[in-house]
Order: sequence, then structure tokens, then C-alpha cells
Amino acid sequence: MKLKKIEHIGIAVNDLESASALYEKLLGTACYKVESVEGEGVRTAFFEVGGSKIELLEAMAADSPIARFIEKRGEGIHHIAFEVDDLEAEAERLRSEGFRVLNESPRPGADNKRVLFLHPKSSHGVLIELCQEKADSSQ
Repeated sequence: MKLKKIEHIGIAVNDLESASALYEKLLGTACYKVESVEGEGVRTAFFEVGGSKIELLEAMAADSPIARFIEKRGEGIHHIAFEVDDLEAEAERLRSEGFRVLNESPRPGADNKRVLFLHPKSSHGVLIELCQEKADSSQ
């Protein structure tokens, strides 16, 4: 088991519309998807450039993880996401290597993914997301 590639970089923003407009200018491409992830209390916008993805994250509520992040640290890089083939096996491998996995089991994420997170204290201050493509839309 191993991490396959950087799937995306998540950036916390106060205003999804204005941030999306800025990133459209910066990247020279339009956002390909906007969606809400109710379980995380977040609205997301995705951009793809050069085979890499950027995910903009806007809080949907004042008590959401993104709102707390921005309140504490301000806008900016929130997480780095790595694609894996087997989310559960990779989480178990990383637990055995001493990483603190924040979720007991995978949960629905944005862009047709199942996700788990590693605590930043176990990865030198960086929130790591592990993500796996959903086999179908019912997962």
C-alpha cells in the first residue's frame, strides 16, 4: 500500500465566489465543479490545471471546521489530499506507523470521493486527507 499521488490541495476561503473568480484568473481555467458537503459543513469549488487539482473550501456555518480554521489561522492552505487505492488498508498502515487517524471510518467527501484525515500533530502541522474514488454514487 502507498499513497498514489497528490489528489488536490485544499484552500480555506471566506468567500467562495470571489475566491473562485480570482483562481479562474490565476489558473486561466474555469471551475469544473461546485458542491456542498453537508457532513463537513463546507461548500467547495474545484479547479484542474496541469493534472493537479485545487479545492476551495468555504464554511457553511460559523461552527464548521473550515470556519474554525479561518478564525484561528486565516485564509490559506488547509490540507493536502493524497489518492489511495484502498482507504481502509492505507489508514490501518498509517495507524501502525504511528499516525493519528481522525476518523474511525471513511466518510463522504467532495468530488465523488470517500475520505479520511490524519491529525496535523502527527504530520508536522499539516492536515492530510486520504481519498479514494467512490465505486458508485451510493457510497
